[in-house]
Amino acid sequence: MPALIDLRRRIRSVRNTQQVTKAMKTVATAKYKKAHRRIVEGRPHWHAAPALIDRLARQAGESAHPILAVRTERAVQVVVFTSDKGLCGAFNSNLLARTLALVEEKAATSRVNLILVGKKAVNFFRRLSYPIERSVIENTDRLGEEALREIGRELVRRFLFLETDAVYLAYNEFKSVLAPKIAILRLLPLAADEIPLTGDAAVGPDGFPDWEPSASALMSFFLPRYVEDQVFHAYFESQAAEQAARMMAMDSASKNAEELIADLTLLLNKIRQAGITKELLEIMTAVEALKI
Repeated sequence: MPALIDLRRRIRSVRNTQQVTKAMKTVATAKYKKAHRRIVEGRPHWHAAPALIDRLARQAGESAHPILAVRTERAVQVVVFTSDKGLCGAFNSNLLARTLALVEEKAATSRVNLILVGKKAVNFFRRLSYPIERSVIENTDRLGEEALREIGRELVRRFLFLETDAVYLAYNEFKSVLAPKIAILRLLPLAADEIPLTGDAAVGPDGFPDWEPSASALMSFFLPRYVEDQVFHAYFESQAAEQAARMMAMDSASKNAEELIADLTLLLNKIRQAGITKELLEIMTAVEALKI
């Protein structure tokens, strides 16, 4: 049976840990509210853009811009968004497991390069044999607009210069506070000829719009910007999902600490009561012995 002083020390230790988890939950909640507000404001654009770009690309045709060209995947670029820190449940491990399955599948027939955003992704893939082209491991929760646009421009440049044939994004998309959704998205090529024109997608007297100044000029402006916006989308969704996961993990840890403190306090009281009862019995035995 543990000594009283050991139980008191353990209760004090658990209580200190609980204070830390509550503080981390408070910080995560504040960051989550900020990130959630950002994705709520950006989602109407981010979610409407793929359908709009797909419609324009199918109307313009594959020849309108090289980004629309579908090639055999001999070189594949995978961009992974994780967190720098842990203490957020299975947020990183589930995503990395799915991403590794994708990388292994593509590596069987293609050359795979990685762009990793987040220390957890870097530490995970550093132990493997896949080449890491770029890694961001410092202050990923505060990446600026220019840094994200630079990643988007780099993806477009590599695709246009035939250094890669396909680009995939792997990130956690925020769906609810309880659980994020793992998203694996093929960003490039856009594949203008995959879906035929139907319904109101066909406009103009001949079924296609009149492009001004030209289809290629408009695609040259919209498509690179679309790629950058989808990088923004993946990053901010990942940030919101991370803070929600950490908030829930710290809330669960605080509740578990409360339960552990209650159990240890009950055990402490039982041991103390047993000690008091034992002392009383010894006193009563001594009193009875003196009466004889």
